[in-house]
Amino acid sequence: VRIVHSVGDRNQTSEEVKEEIPACVFQCLGTYCNFPFNLALVSPTGEQYDCLLKDLQARTEEGSGETIYVVGAGSDGGDYGLDEKDMAASVATVQSLCKQIDADLVLLRERRESGGRVRDYLIRRRVPENDFLEVRVAVVGNVDAGKSTLLGVLTHGELDNGRGFARQKLFRHKHELESGRTSSVGNDILGFDQQGAVVNQPDSHGGGLDWTRICQRSSKVITFIDLAGHEKYLKTTVFGMTGHLPDFCMLMVGSNAGIIGMTKEHLGLALALNVPVFVVVTKIDMCPANILQETLKLLQRLLKSPGCRKIPILVQNNDDVIVTASNFSSERMCPIFQISNVTGENMDLLKMFLNLLSSRSTFKDDEPAEFQIDDTYSVPGVGTVVSGTTLRGWIRLNETLLLGPDPLGVFIPITVKSIHRKRMPVKEVRGGQTASFALKKIKRSAIRKGMVMVSPRLCPQASWEFEAEILVLHHPTTISPRYQAMVHCGSIRQTATILSMSKECLRTGDKASVHFRFIKTPEYLHTDRRLVFREGRTKAIGTITKLLQAKPQAKTQSARKAASQGDAANEDAASAGSGSQSQQVRLHDM
Repeated sequence: VRIVHSVGDRNQTSEEVKEEIPACVFQCLGTYCNFPFNLALVSPTGEQYDCLLKDLQARTEEGSGETIYVVGAGSDGGDYGLDEKDMAASVATVQSLCKQIDADLVLLRERRESGGRVRDYLIRRRVPENDFLEVRVAVVGNVDAGKSTLLGVLTHGELDNGRGFARQKLFRHKHELESGRTSSVGNDILGFDQQGAVVNQPDSHGGGLDWTRICQRSSKVITFIDLAGHEKYLKTTVFGMTGHLPDFCMLMVGSNAGIIGMTKEHLGLALALNVPVFVVVTKIDMCPANILQETLKLLQRLLKSPGCRKIPILVQNNDDVIVTASNFSSERMCPIFQISNVTGENMDLLKMFLNLLSSRSTFKDDEPAEFQIDDTYSVPGVGTVVSGTTLRGWIRLNETLLLGPDPLGVFIPITVKSIHRKRMPVKEVRGGQTASFALKKIKRSAIRKGMVMVSPRLCPQASWEFEAEILVLHHPTTISPRYQAMVHCGSIRQTATILSMSKECLRTGDKASVHFRFIKTPEYLHTDRRLVFREGRTKAIGTITKLLQAKPQAKTQSARKAASQGDAANEDAASAGSGSQSQQVRLHDM
């Protein structure tokens, strides 16, 4: 086991920080190796070489195609170091291993220890043409914290003038330009090549970004999900956090304003959804030193509080970046960056950290396809287009999937006629990737956010009712049966009614098993999925434990007639081709 030395806040020693970090966050090295790791790299036997190769393959697969590799690390966890001759031989061995798995080796840092040199390398597998690693980062924080400004500086490579110059390139609507406040979910990308260099090059005339060119030149693309900071746009922010499935969350805090407004709300949302958080403190160029220190002190106190239980680490150099990026997936560690969008101070550290982030999505080749829809478009000359995230499996060009559920819980076969990733045409997408699909013979009005496209192998069923274990984070009074609130689960956003509870009433801090029913349409759900339950100042989080099938309660004669026609159509389809998976799927006993 190799222990990565951690650097905590400057009031703690490295030993104190190591005691706080649970053992699970330390990188394990040599999973397949039971010999001195640092010596085996110098001159490995055939058996040792095979073990080293298996270990490297496992680590790159776990890291979605990349890993940080330390040469000179002792097998007992210490960084003993190697002399120049042994270091050269070890690096040659690692280069040979990288060649076996078709990966590139990039030096991150070199340091001297008691026994000689220790080097940290980034190993990243080469990706096929028109493919790239994708990491999604949600950008949250209070209004005026500098979210859109930072993204403008990162993606366009041009510093801000202190008066909103950088953020103008990201806004989508006229009222956003006028007010300077984001009101919709925005997306921007930052591309890195195999060596970790930024490939974004804005157009010299209009200043826009050519996404296709960036993706073609990138081996890794960071997708920023720019969310609104104002309280009145909270439902948009919640949808961005649940529907766009971010791998990580970047919490922005203005150094001059501190932790105010929606900062705690957004942090709590990320914690509820189990999304790892790192913090960026902005505007340090205009903030007095004493105010900055006070903001950092309050921030560290918040992150260490019982509700968060994070380990805050102030990132001040490249060593801190490598340590935090290596252990960030533990969800306990929380790096804190201090940057300026005007002077560019510490911007290189933030870019290096983003380059080292690995996707958290897990993917298996043999899983049936599932795609959740978070937006719809009608493109002239193309037709209906849907965008969203591939949750699992492969989706290929001209493949037939089942789209649904509609208001009656029906899934209909649909054919994919073209696929785009980041505005670049591709032939297939896999689990964990975002994409847009052009669909054949369907109107945009027949599709809504929250619907899914799934493989016929899944035999999908829609649910009107479900049970969930929920925790009430805040409620002014008490929650009782027949209470209604908005349920956010993935890209689903619909009002649901509480039919029954395991307790008579719920107050702030209570846990209970709750029986919900959607009021408008059935939805496609999974057990063990996280949900957010909110209405006004009421906030609750939970996990779906059971799906229940129930008939919709038609309130009008026309609705009852439509439901009966749907049942008849479903019975005809079932009798005509019960063994065909491409037939229309209708939910029985819904």
